[in-house]
Amino acid sequence: MADDEAEIYDGIRAEFPLTFGKQSKAQTSLEAIHNTTRRSVNNPPEKPSSTKTNDLPSLSSSSQTWLTSLRAPKNPKPNPNPEPSPADDEDGDGDVMVGPPPPPPQSEIAESDDDDGEMIGPPRPPVGSNMDDSDSDSDSDSKLENRYRIPLSNEIVLKGHTKVVSALAVDHTGSRVVSGSYDYSVRMYDFQGMNSKLQSFRQLEPSEGHQVRTISWSPTADRFLCVTGSAQAKIYDRDGLTLGEFVKGDMYIRDLKNTKGHISGLTCGEWHPRTKDTILTSSEDGSLRIWDVNDFKTQKQVIKPKLARPGRIPVTTCAWDRDGKRIAGGIGDGSIQIWNLKPGWGSRPDIHVQNSHSDDITALKFSMDGRILLSRSLDGSLKVWDLRQMKDPVKVFDDLPNNYAQTNIAFSPDEQLFLTGTSIERESTTGGLLCFFDRAKLQLVSKVGISPTCSVVQCAWHPKLNQIFATAGDKSQGGTHVLYDPTLSEKGALVCVARAPRKKSIDDFEAKPVIHNPHALPLFRDQPSRKREREKTLKDPLKSHKPELPMTGPGFGGRVGASKGSLLTQYLMKQGGMIKETWMEEDPREAILKFADVAAKDPKYIAPAYAQTQPETVFAKSDSEDEEK
Repeated sequence: MADDEAEIYDGIRAEFPLTFGKQSKAQTSLEAIHNTTRRSVNNPPEKPSSTKTNDLPSLSSSSQTWLTSLRAPKNPKPNPNPEPSPADDEDGDGDVMVGPPPPPPQSEIAESDDDDGEMIGPPRPPVGSNMDDSDSDSDSDSKLENRYRIPLSNEIVLKGHTKVVSALAVDHTGSRVVSGSYDYSVRMYDFQGMNSKLQSFRQLEPSEGHQVRTISWSPTADRFLCVTGSAQAKIYDRDGLTLGEFVKGDMYIRDLKNTKGHISGLTCGEWHPRTKDTILTSSEDGSLRIWDVNDFKTQKQVIKPKLARPGRIPVTTCAWDRDGKRIAGGIGDGSIQIWNLKPGWGSRPDIHVQNSHSDDITALKFSMDGRILLSRSLDGSLKVWDLRQMKDPVKVFDDLPNNYAQTNIAFSPDEQLFLTGTSIERESTTGGLLCFFDRAKLQLVSKVGISPTCSVVQCAWHPKLNQIFATAGDKSQGGTHVLYDPTLSEKGALVCVARAPRKKSIDDFEAKPVIHNPHALPLFRDQPSRKREREKTLKDPLKSHKPELPMTGPGFGGRVGASKGSLLTQYLMKQGGMIKETWMEEDPREAILKFADVAAKDPKYIAPAYAQTQPETVFAKSDSEDEEK
């Protein structure tokens, strides 16, 4: 029955043109999608420079002979066409052939291959020698990656920031990534809801005008901590909504233990690895503080580091160990101090390493087994410390330029490797690198070029996704590079890369942007600005409470200006001659003196009060001679 229906359908379908109906589009294979994100160059560890066979024609004939002898095996097989010697010069003209002989004709090659299978031409270089070609280099790189399972074959970039990305946090499930930048913003990415455009679904500005320095997820991944250059850290929920902001201390109190919070800009912060209600912050005011997330107004503990001389030296970084029983802090004087959390513990450190670095410490990292501590500094070094003997570092890795105070260190999921990023220097030709180190052998394993023009600041190796995150940027751009391998990694970048962006439908509606034109019709004019409203209010006498001006004109507002008075009655009386004003033309001195006789005969105010007690005035008699003079 099914075959009959198929035949009927094919017969009907043949009557219509081939373009009729909905055409099924072939889906792009996953292999083709991942080929678009494949890294063009995987930077291998540094190797000695090798001479390839392509370089031989540019050398002299004697040099070619020497190189050929180097490439030859120890026990070569006899050559059926031996090289002629000077004694073999049959012509006697002195033209002796130097170097390997030319290959015999094709017939001889075929015969020799059929007879004894001899190889014609110089033999292949031995495996593992310095004369390997590029194929052997790529093979060794793949062996190295397979040995350590480093996912480096593919790469995507989460863009959106306009400056270097200085903070990075990936939640424990690997579905959400939060990045912070020097452009004062925080962007949130969701691998499950993101398509191949790799756009963030939320953008925040925690503190206006302050750089984002650290982001840390809670153990349950329902909240995250955001530390900026301000003195107050903020807590956000998983969707980016603000849950609270910690209180700021009083900057006029000298003793930091008596302040309610930090009084200067924060440098670092980290959530407790086991407890979901406890966080740790460090600040430029020279203190570390432990907070309870449920109460943003009070702190649980204030830790003041041990200093050689009294003062306020900034704490540049802080870290918990795996169980949250120890706290490590990097102090601005170059020392590393570690506190054990126990009943009745105070600010005195249990471990104090002076002059551990010559510059500010940018990151500290405990191993999961609690045996080693890694430290990264602005002096361009990475040091490995044994927590049982912290007097001297076990290993020092130099030549790792670092120009950012947020450059961190990360472990691989099995902790066989640890990695860190490098910054770009002015005179250097190398870009931002991601350096991998072997923990057991304490040696550099690989250098991976992330960006030729941008510095690498933060890095992370997610254990569930098996993907490496590296943030990079400079003064004009920033992004988060995600390195993965389709054969080794899971979910994460694999999910969003294979998801094509949604196609636009006919029914889609987009609101067109409103274009404001200040000289358009009144209907389309911009709303009046506040400046215009203020100017209009100042001109209004009632709104501005402006006092009445004196009358100078013919009259205004019910007042007659020509009357030289404020009332209409006075104006009419003056016009009828009933009121005469002569004070405008009279001398003020004469006007006062004309009442002198009346005041002397009948005093009204001051003189009667002192009439009985006032002594008689006695004036000196004037001398006529003196008056004449």
